[in-house]
Amino acid sequence: MDRYAKGILESIMSDREFLDEVDRTLAAIESAIEATGADIEISRSENVLTLEFDDGSKIVINSQLPMRELWVAARAGGFHFRHSLGEWRNTRDASELFASLTRWVSAQAGVPLLLAR
Repeated sequence: MDRYAKGILESIMSDREFLDEVDRTLAAIESAIEATGADIEISRSENVLTLEFDDGSKIVINSQLPMRELWVAARAGGFHFRHSLGEWRNTRDASELFASLTRWVSAQAGVPLLLAR
């Protein structure tokens, strides 16, 4: 199956498939944050993941089932990510979710961090 066909199939995921992918992604983000050893408070309520930093700022990542997107609210702004070809990509500039989170988490934590999937 070529990349285009795979992208089409992923864009028509069932609700359950989408929510399963969201669950895997939020769990991977939690693990990546914990692996950095940074002092970031992590809380999760269903499909909403909140990262709280020492200065009181937050990054909130939540699923939007009707849009089939993950939304991220950070000090840098609000961003929408859509799953395609095995990755979550920003709907504006096609940047990858973990690369973007690395920048935003590092900025809000005040230290360079690498979030690896």
